[in-house]
Amino acid sequence: MNKRQRQTLQIIFEKPERPDISWNDIEVLFISLGSEVTEGKGSRVRVALNEVRAVFHRPHPERVASKGAVKSVRRFLTESGVKP
Repeated sequence: MNKRQRQTLQIIFEKPERPDISWNDIEVLFISLGSEVTEGKGSRVRVALNEVRAVFHRPHPERVASKGAVKSVRRFLTESGVKP
């Protein structure tokens, strides 16, 4: 994991949630952690890490994750055993 991915991980675990995290940075973080990321129908993204699976919706037309999406990503990472 490089410096930018570590920073993204730190930001995801900040409270209150930030509404300015790039979704692309989150997907790159998933991949760097060894997640299996696959495309679903429409804007869905399926992620599997350490036998934990989740489905997220890629934001559009903006490219940043909402606060709710950040909470979901944090919950997924925590359940997968990932912490900053």
